[in-house]
Amino acid sequence: FPSHDTVTEVEARGEGFLASGDPIILFERHIFHRLTKGKFSKSHPHISNPKPGGYGATAVQHGRLAEAVALDRNAALQSASWGLFQCMGFNFSVCGYKSLQSFITAMYKSEGKHLKAFCNLVINNRLNDELQRKDWASFARGYNGAKYRINQYDIKLAKAYAKHSK
Repeated sequence: FPSHDTVTEVEARGEGFLASGDPIILFERHIFHRLTKGKFSKSHPHISNPKPGGYGATAVQHGRLAEAVALDRNAALQSASWGLFQCMGFNFSVCGYKSLQSFITAMYKSEGKHLKAFCNLVINNRLNDELQRKDWASFARGYNGAKYRINQYDIKLAKAYAKHSK
């Protein structure tokens, strides 16, 4: 299934879990800033900042998340992208979960749960047609947001698809 492999490669570099057993995450400081209305941006600019970035290595993401959780658990968990497909925590209901906690629990269970969340997000956001048409720009806009071009998600998806469809 080249489209599945394509999104997996671009979003999570093909892995859903760290060696520790924790799911791969990326903590988004600009989302935390937005959800907490900048309340922690002066005291903790490395985890709360209006500007994206400052990510650091994959290995430090759970530490960044833990620091944010100590400040505001709900906002912190919603500010990370989770698992094999890097579904944002704030999308828990679009991913098919009734609560943020049930989504987080599922992200710790299996890559199968990551796939279920991804499929629900794609279907509920009506992005399945874009995947089927291989319309990478429209898919990237719907999946990564309006600023997808900054990180060239559409180009990365097209290249990954070409590789996996051979």
